[in-house]
Amino acid sequence: MRGKSLMIQGTASSVGKSVLCAAFLRILRQDGWRVAPFKAQNMALNSYVTRDGREMGRAQVTQAQAAGMEPDVRMNPVLLKPTGDRRSQVIVDGRAIGSMTAMEYHRYKPELRSRIQATYNRLESEVDCVVIEGAGSPAEINLRDGDIVNMSMATAADAPVLLVGDINLGGVFASLLGTVELLTPEERARVKGVIINKFRGDVKILAPGLRMLEERIHIPVLGVVPWMDVELEDEDSVTERFHRAAGQGDLDVAVVRLRHISNFTDFQALTLQPGVRVRYAENAAALEKADIIILPGTKNTIEDLIDLRNRGVDCAIIRHARRGGMVVGVCGGYQMLGNRLCDPAHVESRVPEAAGLGLLDMEVTFAPEKRTAQSSGTVDCPSGWLSRLNGLTVDGYEIHAGHNAFGRDCLPWLMIGGQVDGVCNRQGNVLGSYLHGMFDDGQLFAALAAQVRNAKGTGGEKAASLTMDQFREREFDRIADIVRASVDMDAVYRIIRGEN
Repeated sequence: MRGKSLMIQGTASSVGKSVLCAAFLRILRQDGWRVAPFKAQNMALNSYVTRDGREMGRAQVTQAQAAGMEPDVRMNPVLLKPTGDRRSQVIVDGRAIGSMTAMEYHRYKPELRSRIQATYNRLESEVDCVVIEGAGSPAEINLRDGDIVNMSMATAADAPVLLVGDINLGGVFASLLGTVELLTPEERARVKGVIINKFRGDVKILAPGLRMLEERIHIPVLGVVPWMDVELEDEDSVTERFHRAAGQGDLDVAVVRLRHISNFTDFQALTLQPGVRVRYAENAAALEKADIIILPGTKNTIEDLIDLRNRGVDCAIIRHARRGGMVVGVCGGYQMLGNRLCDPAHVESRVPEAAGLGLLDMEVTFAPEKRTAQSSGTVDCPSGWLSRLNGLTVDGYEIHAGHNAFGRDCLPWLMIGGQVDGVCNRQGNVLGSYLHGMFDDGQLFAALAAQVRNAKGTGGEKAASLTMDQFREREFDRIADIVRASVDMDAVYRIIRGEN
């Protein structure tokens, strides 16, 4: 093995591979290495746009930030975004090439191997080490022939593998043993160590099981990582975030849980605001006591809007707005706030047209070409509370296929490149924008929260919060400290150098 890579694979999805990759990347960076993340194929609706306007999975963006690197689409050459009709949008090298069923994609994957290999080689040539993340489990033997992301990637990169099991799910010894047993002899030889993740309790209790596991698989257990309450952005919708509130205080923010919710990482920054409680709401009753309702992004705007109507959630949002309550839409959620949504070319939906919520005087038409760009907006509102923010810069990124036509009853509030991006109603309590990440620096949401608190009579602005960049840096260092203390890093370095 060439000493240029380390691969983290798991016994299943959601065992903590992404977070452990971020921790190892931060540790290596702290120790003076130039490192980069890599995942050959990612399936997620949380995505990001790079500086050159290409789209990649959010997990590798977070990992790049842990490594101190600019996010680069080479770190995630293939991204699949499920569309909800047993198809996924396929994004290769940061550009959407079309939509495919699972079988269509399976037939297409062999064409990707050489491209992935070339992409990896270019990335590897620029750093001291690449930390590679697998997907799901390498023991999914029915998928072995078409594998491009697990053991086939380890072979292509000549990478040693650390296998991770999640003890919090139960059955960790069986899952680790079973995974190793289902590997071919060549694949098994690549596994140089095992890590047990998400442990709660005294590690001494595990000692007999660890010894027995090592005797059975003949692979050392390099460490037991304790449960970490990690608040970094989630990779996709397999998240505990939807089932618990974050933060606490006088301001209740309800993010509407859409069936095809995407880029809900936009709202991580809200939990850093003082006195703010953020939760995800699935039904109308859960919206009744909210101070702020947020409609997030979605991969299927029209179909998710129809689903909201079927659940009666649309009426709850409209009632809240008519009472003067604050409603904010981001990207697909912004589109839902308009009068009408048209998709004549079936870009996102099988439904060609649908009535919107009617809270903003605009119509949306979907076009085949998707806009992907990092963008910087400026608040420029002619009247109302938002006009107090005029001149404020709001940074983020755009991923959308819709074009808006505005009526006279909405006011522009956010300009991007001299064009109107965000609009609000004349009362200023319903607003939207296509800009993902617009809350990350805390300034815009702090002003929005102050406006809502003033309307409630509970006071104005609270003390300043951390920005998302500051928070991420703190979290990266924290998880790196925990992993250093619980994993044999000397052994990991020997494995990277090919000495084990």
